[in-house]
Amino acid sequence: MAGKKSEAKTKPTAVSVAEFIEAVEPASKREDAKVLDALFRKVTGEAPQMWGPTIIGYGSYHYKYESGREGDWMRSGFSPRKAKHSLYLMGRYCDEATGKKVDALLEKMGKHTTGASCVYVNKLADIDLDVLEEIIGVCWGAMNRVYPD
Repeated sequence: MAGKKSEAKTKPTAVSVAEFIEAVEPASKREDAKVLDALFRKVTGEAPQMWGPTIIGYGSYHYKYESGREGDWMRSGFSPRKAKHSLYLMGRYCDEATGKKVDALLEKMGKHTTGASCVYVNKLADIDLDVLEEIIGVCWGAMNRVYPD
């Protein structure tokens, strides 16, 4: 079966990013979300788009696995969740060299945890935003190199 395109659960929506950010609770997460949005816009040069009900994404790309499964996803983004901000730094997984560079930068960034595809930050006051900016740039460059369209 060639080119099976599965339905992704999380898709781009027409919801206003600004309205979503204004509704983020608590207020401290809302203020952090505004800072993150400005940072991602600065580094990526992209206007954000909501992906599903809670993820703010920048850019998109089409992927296709060897299994034939394919779909679309954001190149980078974040979700201001109540407990922690989820940072989607997809370029971290593009190649081993990029992953190692990002991991080294994460050691300098400050308090965070990592998951399968995210970096989690409780509040921006816990991290060095200059290092985060560099990480976003490294990841964005890797995504553009591996997924040029």
